[in-house]
Amino acid sequence: MARRKAAQSQSNGTSNGEQLSVLQQYVDSDGHFSLVRNFRLADLVTIMNGVCGSFSIFSSAQYLLTNDDAYLRWALALPLAGLMFDFMDGKVARWRKSSSMLGQELDSLADLVSFGVAPALVAFAIGLRTYLDTVCLTGFICCGLARLARFNATVAVVPKDATGKARYFEGLPIPSSLGLVAVLSYWAQQGWIEGKEGVPFGLVTLWGSSGGRGDIHPVSIVFGFWAAAMVSKTLRVPKL
Repeated sequence: MARRKAAQSQSNGTSNGEQLSVLQQYVDSDGHFSLVRNFRLADLVTIMNGVCGSFSIFSSAQYLLTNDDAYLRWALALPLAGLMFDFMDGKVARWRKSSSMLGQELDSLADLVSFGVAPALVAFAIGLRTYLDTVCLTGFICCGLARLARFNATVAVVPKDATGKARYFEGLPIPSSLGLVAVLSYWAQQGWIEGKEGVPFGLVTLWGSSGGRGDIHPVSIVFGFWAAAMVSKTLRVPKL
């Protein structure tokens, strides 16, 4: 997200023609690895955000296979590392004065992996595994996807301050999901996960018999509310 803000700030003084010429280099370059050769330093930092999110996903999967707590700790820690790279890519883009339309899209995709898919799979790993749990987690991911798309499409029309920065976020920014990851980390430390003391607030059966599709962990509803807050039009979060 920091990368997209830096790109938008820089584009305020850049014509559409210049933006298109920057993107055209990716089209005009030949060779199997021309895309990689055209990456800027900020692009590589952004990709590291995606790397952290991907490793978190695989660590969650390894935990489900092995029940090794070390994998769960990695799964919980790596999204935070992704946030560090998310902050750094914007600083690098401003330092090198090199932002591109491709970089903005790359930033959104990396954020979706690290702050959307990875936290949802961690939640699944700690015990939110019923059918209705997965519905809530899927909604969380998809709302994060929609929120990122809206940010890219509307950031230019959000009111700016004297420095050219947007005054507020429309809806919760997707990196805010790390707040949920922090809660899950505490639960894991206390053993409040599936296979140990169980997920806090237990399991509720909304319909049918226990063990069926009507089961849900009340905690999953928090992910649902978080998803709604991300796509909210009226919720405005001031920038610090």
